[in-house]
Amino acid sequence: MRDILVGVSGASGMPLALCLMRLLAAMPDVRTHCVVSDGARAVLRTECGADADLLTALAHTVYAAEDLGAGPASGSWWRGGSEPAAMLLVPCSMGAVGAIASGATRNLVHRSADVALKERLPLVLVTRESPLSAIHLRNMLALSEAGAVIMPFSPGFYLNPQTLDDMLLHMCGRILDQVGLPHALGRWPG
Repeated sequence: MRDILVGVSGASGMPLALCLMRLLAAMPDVRTHCVVSDGARAVLRTECGADADLLTALAHTVYAAEDLGAGPASGSWWRGGSEPAAMLLVPCSMGAVGAIASGATRNLVHRSADVALKERLPLVLVTRESPLSAIHLRNMLALSEAGAVIMPFSPGFYLNPQTLDDMLLHMCGRILDQVGLPHALGRWPG
């Protein structure tokens, strides 16, 4: 079993988080963990007309964002499975980027990402912001240099997407690639 922690911060992009959680829930060799920030709960209501249960119902284990004593806040939790755990922060707000880059973790989403970095485990940040300020860029560079994968939600058009779901699935495939999870969601045809 591979443990994948999905952190959800308060950036726009909740349909992408939902698509990813559905894909992970369907993988028999993946145990999905989820933590949803307070900001994400508000954005979920706006973008999906739902509460956090929409996402958390798809997880094996759910942690409260304010529970800094939960398993993912400790390095030993990350090494407990047969394969190293990984964290996907989808979507990742610039507030979360700043907190993680500075080490000023205020909730379990931030702390978990901080621990993934210190343990040298996969951390993928699917950022959502435009335009980017110099502060955003510096923070993302600091995180990249620390080992995180910075992956802006930038849909590709080479698979000729016909629907929003097509674009979401393609992006999820690219996210899964970053942590070595197999999928059949389409790749560059060239």
